[in-house]
Amino acid sequence: MSIDRKAAIAAYKERKTIAGIFVVRCTASGEAWVGQAPNLETIQNRIWFSLRQGNHMCRSLQAAWNAHGEAGLTFGECERLEDEDTAYVRNALLKERMLHWQAELKAEAI
Repeated sequence: MSIDRKAAIAAYKERKTIAGIFVVRCTASGEAWVGQAPNLETIQNRIWFSLRQGNHMCRSLQAAWNAHGEAGLTFGECERLEDEDTAYVRNALLKERMLHWQAELKAEAI
């Protein structure tokens, strides 16, 4: 393995992840779904993958995808959380902020 590759792998492992709250909206129906993620940079890809496979756990989101397709859904960030030292504090904050955004947007939880 080359030194550049080792350095790239080490940098990837040390990168900071950004936790936060996200929203998926259906442009045709106006429905919204709110979720929390320990890494906002990767969550959209994970959701879209499960929707493409037809096996997303949220039935109403899957139904919207089936009816309107990828072009009918949008993904957005609601809030990014500041770095927290402990996972317990971060998870508690994510849960609290998700409930806030769920009420604010009148959205279903993912």
